[in-house]
Amino acid sequence: MTRAQIIGWSHTTFGKSELPDTEALMTAAVPQALEHAGIGPEDVDGIFVGVFNNGFSKQDFQGALVAMGDDRLAHVPATRFENACATGSAALHGAMDFIEAGRGRIALVVGAEKMTATPNAEIGDILLGASYRAEEAEIDGGFAGVFGQIANAYFQRHGDRSEELAMIAAKNHANGMANPYAHMRKDFGVDFCNTVSERNPRVAGPLRRTDCSLVSDGAAVLVLADAETAAGMARAIRFRARAQANDIMALSRRDALEFRGARLAWSKALTAAGLVLDDLDLIETHDCFTIAEMLEYEAMGLAEPGQGHRVIREGITQKDGRLPVNPSGGLKAKGHPIGATGISMHVMAAMQLMSEAEGMQIPDARLAGVFNMGGAAVANYVSIMERVK
Repeated sequence: MTRAQIIGWSHTTFGKSELPDTEALMTAAVPQALEHAGIGPEDVDGIFVGVFNNGFSKQDFQGALVAMGDDRLAHVPATRFENACATGSAALHGAMDFIEAGRGRIALVVGAEKMTATPNAEIGDILLGASYRAEEAEIDGGFAGVFGQIANAYFQRHGDRSEELAMIAAKNHANGMANPYAHMRKDFGVDFCNTVSERNPRVAGPLRRTDCSLVSDGAAVLVLADAETAAGMARAIRFRARAQANDIMALSRRDALEFRGARLAWSKALTAAGLVLDDLDLIETHDCFTIAEMLEYEAMGLAEPGQGHRVIREGITQKDGRLPVNPSGGLKAKGHPIGATGISMHVMAAMQLMSEAEGMQIPDARLAGVFNMGGAAVANYVSIMERVK
C-alpha cells in the first residue's frame, strides 16, 4: 500500500485578519501551497477541509468554499471535516486515507477559522460545543472554565503549580518571538505570566489570561501525495506513524487528569514507529491552556502523573532542552484558529524537518512528533514525521 507524504504547505499569519471570512482565508492560502509543492490545481485529486465553525459563521458547507477561490478546482471531490479542536488533524487523516486507499495521488488539506469577528461574550459558549453540554454547559467561563476545573483538580491532587504553568506560558511566548506566523510575538517573561494583574487577570479557576491560547483568525494548508509522486518532488516528508484514540466526552465519567486517550494515541504511534519518545527531536503539542501542556508532558511519557512540573523546571522542553516542545510558540503564542490548528502544527513540524524553520529551527531535526486534541483530550491524534528527501 502506498503511503501519503507531505510535499508542500502554506500558512497565513495568525491573528486578527483583515480578511472577512474563511472563504477569503482559504483563497489566500491555497495558491501559495500549490506553488510551494510545485503543482497546479489540475493535479489535485481530492480536497479535505477542516473548519470548526459551530457559530463563528452562518456560512457552512465549507468544503465547497475552496473551489470558490479557483474555478479549476470546481469538480474535485471536496469534503469538510469537524472534530472540535482536532478538526485539522481529522481532515489530514481523511486525506491520507484517500491516498492510501488508492483513490487519488494528490490531496489538498485546508484548515481555516475566522474567530475575531465574533463578540468575545459569544466565543466561550461557541467553544463549549467541544464539551458535553448536557452536563458542562453551565460551567463559568465557557470552554476556558472546563480547563479551569481541570487545573483546580490538578492542584488539589498534586499541589499548586501556578508558577510552572507560568513557566510554560513564558517558554512558548519566547519561542513565538521567532515565528513570523505567530499571533503574539511578545516575550512576557515568567514574572508577568505568574502575576495576576489588570493586564493578566484570572480567567477561570487558577488560569490567568497568559495561561490561555489566543482567539485567532488564520488558515494553513498541506499538500499530500503518494510516495511514488512525492519521489519526484522537491520536498517529501513521510509519516513514520500516525494514531488516533478517543475518550469519553463527559468529564464526569472519567479521570480528567489522566488524559488516557492522549496516552493511548502516543503509545500507539511510538510503537508503530518503532521509536521511544527520546528519539524525537521536537514536538508540537496542543497547548490550548498551559495546564494542557503540563498534562501532555505526563501523557506522552516525559513525566509520571503529577510530576509534569519537573519537566518545565528542569528545562527539558525548552528550545535548547533535551526535547524541545512547541518551538513554534504553540497555540499559546502562535494562535488557535480552531479548524487550522492541527494543520498548522504539522506545517510547523514539516518546516523543522526540511530545515526551513529559520529562527525557530531546531538543529539537525530528523524526527518530529505532533499531538493535536479535540475537546478536553477527547479526540487525540499523534503523528510521527520524518524527512524523506
